[in-house]
Amino acid sequence: MTNLSTALGEDVSATPIRDTANSPLLIRPGIEASKQMLWIKAHKPAIEQELRQRGALIFRGFGIDSPERLLEFAGATSNDSPNFKEESSPRSQVSGAVYTSTDYPEDYEIQFHNEYSYANEWPMKLYFACIIPSQTAGETPVASTRGLLSRLSPETVKAFRAKGIMYVRNFSSGMGVSWQTAFQTSDKAVVEAYCRSRGLGCEWIEGDVLRTRKVQNPIVKHPITGEDVWFNHGFFWNARALEPMEVREYFLSLEPDSLPTNTFYGDGSLIPEDVVDEIRAAYAAEAIRVPWEKGDVLLIDNMLMSHGRSSFSGPRRIVVQMADGFKRSDLA
Repeated sequence: MTNLSTALGEDVSATPIRDTANSPLLIRPGIEASKQMLWIKAHKPAIEQELRQRGALIFRGFGIDSPERLLEFAGATSNDSPNFKEESSPRSQVSGAVYTSTDYPEDYEIQFHNEYSYANEWPMKLYFACIIPSQTAGETPVASTRGLLSRLSPETVKAFRAKGIMYVRNFSSGMGVSWQTAFQTSDKAVVEAYCRSRGLGCEWIEGDVLRTRKVQNPIVKHPITGEDVWFNHGFFWNARALEPMEVREYFLSLEPDSLPTNTFYGDGSLIPEDVVDEIRAAYAAEAIRVPWEKGDVLLIDNMLMSHGRSSFSGPRRIVVQMADGFKRSDLA
């Protein structure tokens, strides 16, 4: 076996997907199945070290082929699994802290993003486990936030640093996640109090539609590595990023702040089309797609790697557990 990572020792092979510093490692066990979980527990510090360098690790051959096994794996390599509010993706609980990765239709691609990067609290670690791989495609592509930031022009970076990014969301029962689901309550007063406590502007539109606004810095420093990273939902939620094209054109015909989600510069002005296209091209250049195999675990540092989902056909069951909560107020 080719072991490129001395931190992980000689009981596993570790091969980079690409010959770059920010490429995920593919880790395979060289020990019998009965000893693999013991190895994982004993090598938590080494796994942390490699995760900070690579941004993502793929564990293949460790037999993490059920939600219960994922709970055990994540429990051995993380500190906690908090309950996060302001959900934006429809999910279903599977077992404990394990959920479906998303319930979006299979024929739609999901653009690159970082979980809860629009919120004041987010998970530092994401654990995706493959229970059933799809017949075609269905990868969970990753893209380095360090690499993406380096690909953006100085003018684009300067504009986002100066203006920030504004997230506008409209919660309704007709599309996306309802405000009752996102805030885990049916009491409007509780929602309003939550928004006030987090600097989240909110108003009720047409009775039961909740509109929120929040300005955040889209470029922040990773709390452990100290590196600047492109950490946001700016592209994913922008109307010009929607796929397929007919869906994009329809939403672009509506009022910009009436969509389920949309993003603007922090001063409320539209992000120019050429800037959205520049970000799209940067994600495409950084994207790494690895076909799923049953029992795989993709462990992501949520601030160092963005992720998405390819469209697919056939049965597919990918579950996720989020762990190690972090607060925006603790950023440098």
